[in-house]
Amino acid sequence: MSIELVHIGFGNIVAMNRVIAIASPNSAPTKRAIQEGRNKGFLIDMTNGRRTKAVIATDSGHIILAALAPETIAGRLQTSRGDLVLKPELSYEKDEP
Repeated sequence: MSIELVHIGFGNIVAMNRVIAIASPNSAPTKRAIQEGRNKGFLIDMTNGRRTKAVIATDSGHIILAALAPETIAGRLQTSRGDLVLKPELSYEKDEP
């Protein structure tokens, strides 16, 4: 099994085969997960002092904070795999007038 490494900004890299979810930090459950990770010593801040735009949950219980948006991280993963990158705003057909 190969390890897929993805750059998440500021020279920080995450092993994507250990990632369970990449979420936005705005919801209450995500904020709780961040606080629980901080209390248990499982929080890894990779934002370099920037605003948190993505919260990455790993299978080991670690919570990683990133300054890149979840869409950007997912796009980098898809690009590294050679997959077609889908953009949510372009995934529907517009009605012609």
